Amino acid sequence: MGAQSEVDFRDTATGRRQSWRGAKKHVKRVLGWRLPNAAMRATVSAVRPELRRTGRLPAPATVREVTGIVDDERYVMLAPAACVVAKELYWGKGRRPQPADDFAVRMFAALARPADVMLDVGAYTGLFTLVGTTVNPKLTAHAFEIVPEVYRMLFDNCVRNRVLDRTTLHHVGLGLPGSTVDMPIASGDSALPCYYSVDMHFSDGVPIGIRSLDSFTDVAESDARVVMKVDVEGGEHAVFEYGQKFLATHRPDILCEVLEHSDGAGLAEFVEPHGYRFHLVRDHDLAPASDLSPNSQYRDWLFTTRSAEELRDLGIPVAD
Repeated sequence: MGAQSEVDFRDTATGRRQSWRGAKKHVKRVLGWRLPNAAMRATVSAVRPELRRTGRLPAPATVREVTGIVDDERYVMLAPAACVVAKELYWGKGRRPQPADDFAVRMFAALARPADVMLDVGAYTGLFTLVGTTVNPKLTAHAFEIVPEVYRMLFDNCVRNRVLDRTTLHHVGLGLPGSTVDMPIASGDSALPCYYSVDMHFSDGVPIGIRSLDSFTDVAESDARVVMKVDVEGGEHAVFEYGQKFLATHRPDILCEVLEHSDGAGLAEFVEPHGYRFHLVRDHDLAPASDLSPNSQYRDWLFTTRSAEELRDLGIPVAD
């Protein structure tokens, strides 16, 4: 983890820009009302129909839940007016509107079907936890989320989908063991924040514990098939640095977000010794790569010890 600034993230230039200087939550709340939302939808359809495909427009406040679709399976996500991912599913009619995001979901489902255990690191409100437990009724899941208000929605989604009996929720982060990160009780954002990281400071933050990935090695037998998703806004280096025993024991398939300005070479040093290959997740297939170089268009990567043929046997397209 990097050193935290003493300036509250919400008071930084980035934080103010994210919130439209405090106006965003008010604008989105009004646009969620029935009549303004209807007017917005009509205007967008006439003037900028492509905006519907971004999944960024406010969802009606009256919609309490949406049904997600992965292949022929269905799951439910609550509160699309507050949850960024549920809002995407609302506008995408059950699927994430951006092709690369939708492909990542379907690819993860293909990897989860034969798995025994999954770890969802940076779970947000639980999209990948729900996808994995939906397509594989025998899968045991562990979901990690550090933002208190997001964690509550993650819990509610697991309750709604009746998967708490095989899903363990962890209100901890993964990284440098024994450290903590302060997260706000309530963000005040227009939606549940999906971009908070361990390097941010919040003046009203409460301490959240950080554990090593290695400390969870025993959640699966040594011969278990394990799949992971890691989306920690730049904190993935610490996840894998303190996860060498876990990687050596389980060698899981890993869907990992790698931001454009990340140190790809440094990250690769933690996973390559365990036999991992790198594949860029594109709109409709995986692109094998000789090294881990962050991409300006796509942010998701698959780290796997499987061959291209093994991936194709699971129904995952891999470019030649």
